[in-house]
Amino acid sequence: MERRTIGAGALAVGAVGLGCMPMSWAYSASRQRGEESLRAVHTALDAGTTLLDTADMYGPFTNELLVGRVLKERRADAFVSTKVGLLVGEQHIVANGRPGYVKRACDASLRRLQTDVIDLYQLHRADPEVPVEETWGAMAELVRAGKVRALGFCAMGARGGRRSGAHLYDATIRQLTRVQQVFPVSAVEAELSVWSPEALESLLPWCEARGIGFLAAMPLGNGFLTGTLTPGEGFEPDDLRARHPRFTAEMMAANQPIIAGLRRTATRHGEHVTPAQVALAWVLAQGPHVIPVPGTKQERWARENAGAAALRLSAEDLTEVKELPAALGSWD
Repeated sequence: MERRTIGAGALAVGAVGLGCMPMSWAYSASRQRGEESLRAVHTALDAGTTLLDTADMYGPFTNELLVGRVLKERRADAFVSTKVGLLVGEQHIVANGRPGYVKRACDASLRRLQTDVIDLYQLHRADPEVPVEETWGAMAELVRAGKVRALGFCAMGARGGRRSGAHLYDATIRQLTRVQQVFPVSAVEAELSVWSPEALESLLPWCEARGIGFLAAMPLGNGFLTGTLTPGEGFEPDDLRARHPRFTAEMMAANQPIIAGLRRTATRHGEHVTPAQVALAWVLAQGPHVIPVPGTKQERWARENAGAAALRLSAEDLTEVKELPAALGSWD
């Protein structure tokens, strides 16, 4: 698989990563199948994927434990990214960016992951009660202590506001500018996909101008862009899509022209190329430092997603995808 670099330190990873969250969080977590998930991780590594993306809050904690079982056997094959800064309460999720907590959380993640160093340690969410520079400074100390190789910043909370388009990530960019003065940002993780391209307006250009890697979260639109979901089929109550405005039967049906367009493009590349692979190849085409991180807990999809790294879209393909209709339905 093609290799891409993250940050000024030129940390090399496979062009397509693996999001481990679905293995124990957000997507029908009540139907977790640990052994199946482990096989999916091994399959991804075998296919050249190296970036394994997890977080201490997924589960909570169980996702890191699962990834740790793989790292114990194949640490040299993997680039592990985990996150800190969010705590799961009984009824809601809260941010915690206090320096002392960050350091304790890192030690706990290292134990669960069964490794002595985390390749990329990401701030999952800035704590509004703690200056972000203080949180970032504590994370920087972990790099100096040899527990972490590089730092990343998640922009997944940006959609909580009412701004859109070029202004969607204004607050995130301001935070990034502040922490960049404390210690280099090696990667930013934010949503980017065919049906959610907003990061192209400002956030991705900001990263590119500074040599910062971009981890594209949800590059398959929470599974919609795979073309395998049936409108009206319904989701398990613990699946985040059960309450998602774009995943109502009406909105899924209305957005089928996007899937049809991806299928048309896929057909030109052979009968075995899928809409999901076209969607991932489109993300890869957005820049040499962009790494899509599709999530899955199934071997089949892990293999298919990794295969997208070999798909090269033509100028005609990219124009066709760009001209697909905008997704309908609220995202927040």
